[in-house]
Amino acid sequence: MNICVFCSASDLDDRYTVPAREFAGLLGKGGHTLVWGGSDSGLMKVVADGVQEAGGRLVGVSVEFLAHLARPGADEMVVTRDLAERKAQLLARADAFVIMVGGSGTLDEATEILELKKHGLHARPVVLLNTAGFYDGLKEQFQRMEAEGFLPVPLTELVFFAEEGVGALAYLEEQAGTR
Repeated sequence: MNICVFCSASDLDDRYTVPAREFAGLLGKGGHTLVWGGSDSGLMKVVADGVQEAGGRLVGVSVEFLAHLARPGADEMVVTRDLAERKAQLLARADAFVIMVGGSGTLDEATEILELKKHGLHARPVVLLNTAGFYDGLKEQFQRMEAEGFLPVPLTELVFFAEEGVGALAYLEEQAGTR
């Protein structure tokens, strides 16, 4: 399965990097391909390292203004003109999506994927990996959106909230029928 992971390119605390590396190892050992933003820095590097070390493939999608940060040695690296094209390429290459900890770029990618799913423009599974409670506030906001009628489909049909990587991967494999 081609699993797109949205996450930070920043260097982060062990409470985020250790679970990310564990999840990446599960992806690689499971024979999955990581589709990611292509960066060789921060959490993106941690995830790519973990997948590659465990035998998984790497498909990076970078953008021209960040191409100097692209990971050498990826199995495939695409460089797009802008962020919109990058998101389109990530979407086109993925069978499923995992949203890990990140900043405004990760949040932008996550909300676009969820908006497209809400409108029926894709039906692929989306997991929000809530490492160390990072997305507790966002989860609460989504629950409020659902309760107050802002979501035309049940929240459970849009996104699965996982506290650990093993649960995230189990959900994705179940959705793909490989578990």
